[in-house]
Amino acid sequence: MTAAHKILIVDDDPSILEVLDARLSASNFKVLKAKDAAGAEQILRDQKGVDLLVSDIKMPGKSGTELFTDVRKSLPDLPVIFLTAYGTIPDAVDAIKLGAADYISKPFDGLELIKKINAMMALRGSGAGTEPMPLVESGFYWGKSAAMKHLYTMVKKVAATQVNVLILGESGVGKECIAGCIHKNSLREKQPYMVVDCGSTPAGILESELFGHLRGAFTHAVKDKIGLIEAADLGTLFLDEIGNISHDMQCRLLRFLEDKKIRQVGAVKETLVDCRVISATNADLAQAIEEGSFRQDLYYRLKGITLTIPPLRDRKEDIFPLAELFADNYGKAHGIDRLRISDAAVKVLHEHPWPGNVRELKNTIEAGAVLCQNQVIEPWDLQIESIRENAVLTSDLHDTQAFSIKQSEKDTIIRALKESRGVQKDAADLLGISKRAMHYKVKKYDIDPTVYK
Repeated sequence: MTAAHKILIVDDDPSILEVLDARLSASNFKVLKAKDAAGAEQILRDQKGVDLLVSDIKMPGKSGTELFTDVRKSLPDLPVIFLTAYGTIPDAVDAIKLGAADYISKPFDGLELIKKINAMMALRGSGAGTEPMPLVESGFYWGKSAAMKHLYTMVKKVAATQVNVLILGESGVGKECIAGCIHKNSLREKQPYMVVDCGSTPAGILESELFGHLRGAFTHAVKDKIGLIEAADLGTLFLDEIGNISHDMQCRLLRFLEDKKIRQVGAVKETLVDCRVISATNADLAQAIEEGSFRQDLYYRLKGITLTIPPLRDRKEDIFPLAELFADNYGKAHGIDRLRISDAAVKVLHEHPWPGNVRELKNTIEAGAVLCQNQVIEPWDLQIESIRENAVLTSDLHDTQAFSIKQSEKDTIIRALKESRGVQKDAADLLGISKRAMHYKVKKYDIDPTVYK
C-alpha cells in the first residue's frame, strides 16, 4: 500500500486550519499543522518527507512569501500552494514566478484544492521539469539562448498549475505555439483545446463564437450553437490577440473569469464552465489601459502569470541553429540531401533585424532552399530586401568575385521558374513579388517561361 503524502498546512486562523485538516484527512493525506511561519519551519526541521506545503500569504510576523523564500534554501523542490485573499493575489503571482507551485483564492473550494494537490503530487512523482531544453518542441522553436532557457523553465512550471496565463510578444515570435505547449504539458492535455482569434473575428460575431446562442436569438440564428468557452470545459481556452476585443466583450469576458459562468445569447439560464484561459497579444496593454481602451480589472484577471517571448533580434545566438533546422526540415520534406548555408549567408542572417521574427526566418530559409544552387544557400537566395537593394553582391566562396545584381536577379527568376515548372504566378509567389512584376521581369530579361515546363 502506498504511504500517504504528508501535507503541511500553515494559517493563523484556527478555523481555516480545522477545515483544511478535515478536507485533506478525508482525502487520505497525512496532515501537519502550524499557526505561523516559525511553527512551520520547526515542523520542517523535525519531520522528514513533507511532500507539500499549503500556506496563507498574510500572517503575523513572517509572511507566507517570506516563509517560502526561506524554505526554498533548504528544500528547493518542495512544492508550495498559497491560500490568498483577492487583495494578495499579486503577491501569490510573484511567488509563482519565483518557483511556487500554485495558489488558490479564499474562500476556497475544497474540491479544487484537492485537485491542485493531487496534480502537484502526480507531477512531482513523474520527475517533470528536469529534462533539458530541446531545440524544438510542440511546434515551437526554442533555440539555445539563455533567455529562451528561462522561458522554457517558466512554461514547464506554469503548465503544471491551473493559473491563467498572458503571453506577450511581437508578431511571429510563436505566441500560439507557446499556448499549445502549455496545454500539452498540463493536466488538461487530454481535454479540449479551443483557439479563438479575437483579432480577425468581428465584434458582432465574437460574442456568439465565445458564448454560443439559442435558435432565434437573432437574425440567421437558425439553430442552437455551443460557444467555444463551453466547448473548452475541463480543457483550455486560448484567446489570441485579446487586445482587440470591444469594451462590451471585455465586460462579458471579465464576468466569466470572475464567476466561471456563461450565458448563451438569447438564454436565461447560466452554465458553469471549468476551463483554463490563456491569452496572447502583441499590443501594449498597459498603454491601452492608460488610454481607457482596455479594462484594468480584466487585465489583472488574464495575467495570472505573464510570459514574454523575446524577439529574434534580441537573441542572435538562436538565429543560426534555427536556420539550420529549417533548412534540414525543408530538405527532408522535399527529398534533398543536406542543405548548407554559406558563411556569407550566415553573416546576412545575423545582420538582419528580423521584424517578422522566427516566422520570417523560417520563410526566408525555405525561399533560399528553393532558389539555391548546388544545395548551398547564398545571400542572394534569401530574398531579404536589404540584399535586393544592394547594387553589388560579393561572395567569399568565389574569391570575392563581384556579381551584378542584374545577373543575380535574372538567375533567381530562372530558378523560381524551374521550381514552378514555368508557371509565372507560382514563381512570383516563391519570389514574394506580384504577378505583374513577374511578367515585367520575364520581359525585361527576355526569359521564355515555357522552356521550364
